[in-house]
Amino acid sequence: MYGGWWSYIRYNEERDRPQLSWTLLKRVWEYARPYKMKLLGLLVTIFIITGLSLIPPLLYRDLIDNALPNRNVSRLNWLAVGMIGIPVINAVVGLGQRFLSATIGESLIADLRNSLYNHMQRMGMRFFTHAKTGQLMSRLNNDVVGAQNALTGTFINILTNIVTVITVLVVMFSLEWRLTLLSIAILPLFILPTRRVGRLLREIRRESLDLNAKMNSLMNETLNVSGALLVKLFGRQQDEMNKFNERSRAVAQVGVKSAMIGRWFFLGIGLVSAIGTSLVFWVGGHLVLQGTFTVGTIVAFGAYLTQLYGPLTAMSNAHIEFATSMVSFERVFEVIDLPLEIKDKENAVELADVEGSVVFDNVSFSYTSGGDGGAGELGLTVDPKASRNGDAPLPLTAPISSRTMAIEEINFRIEPGQLVALVGPSGAGKTTLTYLLPRLYDPTAGRIVIDGHDLRDVSLRSLAHAIGMVTQETYLFHDTIRANLLYANPNATQAEIEAACEAANIHHFIIGLPEGYDTVVGERGYRLSGGEKQRIAIARVILKDPSILVLDEATSNLDSRSEALIQEALERIMQKRTSLVIAHRLSTILAADVILVMDEGRLVEQGRRNGPRSAHEELLDQDGLYAHLYQTQFRYTLDLVA
Repeated sequence: MYGGWWSYIRYNEERDRPQLSWTLLKRVWEYARPYKMKLLGLLVTIFIITGLSLIPPLLYRDLIDNALPNRNVSRLNWLAVGMIGIPVINAVVGLGQRFLSATIGESLIADLRNSLYNHMQRMGMRFFTHAKTGQLMSRLNNDVVGAQNALTGTFINILTNIVTVITVLVVMFSLEWRLTLLSIAILPLFILPTRRVGRLLREIRRESLDLNAKMNSLMNETLNVSGALLVKLFGRQQDEMNKFNERSRAVAQVGVKSAMIGRWFFLGIGLVSAIGTSLVFWVGGHLVLQGTFTVGTIVAFGAYLTQLYGPLTAMSNAHIEFATSMVSFERVFEVIDLPLEIKDKENAVELADVEGSVVFDNVSFSYTSGGDGGAGELGLTVDPKASRNGDAPLPLTAPISSRTMAIEEINFRIEPGQLVALVGPSGAGKTTLTYLLPRLYDPTAGRIVIDGHDLRDVSLRSLAHAIGMVTQETYLFHDTIRANLLYANPNATQAEIEAACEAANIHHFIIGLPEGYDTVVGERGYRLSGGEKQRIAIARVILKDPSILVLDEATSNLDSRSEALIQEALERIMQKRTSLVIAHRLSTILAADVILVMDEGRLVEQGRRNGPRSAHEELLDQDGLYAHLYQTQFRYTLDLVA
């Protein structure tokens, strides 16, 4: 299913040909429709400004043919007033036009950016684990701004040019039809180079957007705390500077190429315009000498030529220019059109009063079965030829494994309130199993049931409320401690916040800080220690008050005091909740009602508490993988409880 997500947006030669798609135009119009009255007002201002621009040449003609020869001072004064008044009126109307175009453009682009961001938020984890954050940012910033320029710049220019050409030609024909035909006769000299340059500029525009996205990606990877720390620890500052300089120069070179192509083009167009103007003045001069029309008429004609050739040139390339400007819309819509891998069914069930029973029914899962979530065809994935992979944009990532199936044919049942310990060697599939429960991914085969409901039938929002997850890598926003805690429950009172922090053994540390709960934690919480971050994450989950808890209990990188505080907090939060724990401590394993032993993606052993006999003892008696792990790992683990 997912392997064909991007077959319809592959970049090929046919795609790169400048062409307007009615489907694309209709799509853009759907975003513009709410602002149709403002668009109508914008159209009115275009007509007014264009009409007023036609008057000055007529004033020049009247000045030369009537006011000066007849020494008419009153007429001269009125003409002078007109020459001042018309630009003033034009400027005032232009301000209104700018206000309308800016309002329409900014509002429409805000709608487009919101649609893009909202769609990204609904994308499954598979998309984010394959995407590069910097290039996602480029879609949200560079491409959306490019789309705005297409509307507030290109579209208005094309519309203005059409109106200008029509009105100027009408006036010119009314003045002298022969000179008008002569002016139009050189139009083919404009069209051919314009069409060729338009194609080149479209290709350069797409290349520029791609190169900017790569440069943004590198900045995102190396200027966040994790990236900067890695660069410094390995002494790779110069390498990163060289890499950035290389990409920056590539962006600059494309800019120079675009500027030079445009300059050569307008140099040629200027030459053609000069030829046309000289022909008109030459022929018109002879007609003046013959007494066919006046000097004022040919002066007015010369002024109209400058108003004609520019718009005519633009109109000859209008469809190419517009198609080029629509590249940004195409790139934005490519992301918006990605199908959602994880989404609500119609009439999805709202989980309420969750008891916490969980069933894995013959569940299998492969990270490769869904492709890359669409990121690869967008060019958002890491280049396999690159010397360094990009950072994952989120703390949860898809484990890399040589196995085709991450987990296979998993069957078990958890009763409400039970503590389930997941154990097994590294790469056994434990983390993958915990990702499936909150529906970060859907099983490739089989089903997962909570309180009798298949997860696919349950609304994502209610599922998120029912399940709390604490990962080994704690993620905090660059904000205050209070804001990070309220992320779990925006309506929590200060008393509830403090109670949660008390339960997580972090309250006394927080109130000891100079700014207390208003302390800013820094990028990803790097101003705090690992244990402090983890306890804040636990407090955040306590505030959420989920019925089902999923957590990675790893504390191997913490000092013994932090480890003890976290362990105590975890034991407190797991009470009266269904808990699925990737267990690393013997105390948790001994307390578990159920122990699930994973190996190479399969559930190889299960142990269950049976009266006074613990799950741990049952598995030891089986003398299998668990017994081996106990002898080689758990038995010698530093444990403050055992």
